[in-house]
Amino acid sequence: MKTTDEAASPSRCLHWQLRHRSLQFGPLPALMGIINVTPDSFSDGGHFFSPSLAVEHALRLEDDGADILDIGGESTRPYSTPVSTEDELSRVAPVLEALQGRVSAPISIDTSKAEVARAAIELGAEIINDVTGLTADPEMLPLAVHSQTGVCAMHMQGTPQTMQDHPSYQNVLDDIYHYLSQRDQALLQAGVDPERICLDPGIGFGKTHEHNLELVSHAERFHGLQRPILIGHSRKGFIGKLIGDKNSERTTGSVAISLLLAQKGIQILRVHDVLQTRQALVCFQACGGFADAAG
Repeated sequence: MKTTDEAASPSRCLHWQLRHRSLQFGPLPALMGIINVTPDSFSDGGHFFSPSLAVEHALRLEDDGADILDIGGESTRPYSTPVSTEDELSRVAPVLEALQGRVSAPISIDTSKAEVARAAIELGAEIINDVTGLTADPEMLPLAVHSQTGVCAMHMQGTPQTMQDHPSYQNVLDDIYHYLSQRDQALLQAGVDPERICLDPGIGFGKTHEHNLELVSHAERFHGLQRPILIGHSRKGFIGKLIGDKNSERTTGSVAISLLLAQKGIQILRVHDVLQTRQALVCFQACGGFADAAG
């Protein structure tokens, strides 16, 4: 992941300031590797619930080429059961402690609880990745301002327990663009540095199959927000529906969509399969896949 100004349109944000470093975006997107320290995440729940397995997985993801490691201790799959702050902390804290000094990739904490985020920052996390757009906990915004972490604010219609009941929009692209613009302004007004803000349209979070396809097909539109855009499409249900196998692992479909999003200039892809995605991106670039990429 190198800065390559000539490979990107002037309208495309080229960096994201984190707590202690700046990520520079070139033609290839940054890959955010997923580490779910949960028993019930939709794709890999229970696989890395043990702290030792989660640490091993994080080290492997970095070796595979992850630019960011995203650690979460609460599933946000549809109809998931919320967990207490204490339980969430007990899951992620040992992993964060064990990774100190062992990884060079910046660590992101995937949480909507300020207490969890605060503990993670003390243990080295440089990014707060909040599926509620920093709205669920009134202490989250002040924490983001004070800690000067990078912040990723995502769109979600409803909550994980309700979001897939009857998602509806006047126009899914317009509505989510407007929401993210509003959240961006709220973060700025609270005192978050604009260079520390990243935005995520929230694939699969309160969206139908058709909504997800619309968001992926027109993802380049979100560059108009003038912030880095993160998209987490990896292994999600709409891919299983597309390939006609809801029980498939969906790795191949996820990689295919990663290539499309990369061609559209999306800066950060949150993925389970870092190695496969990285290899596909390198080959795609070498064969001229980004020659006509959108900025």
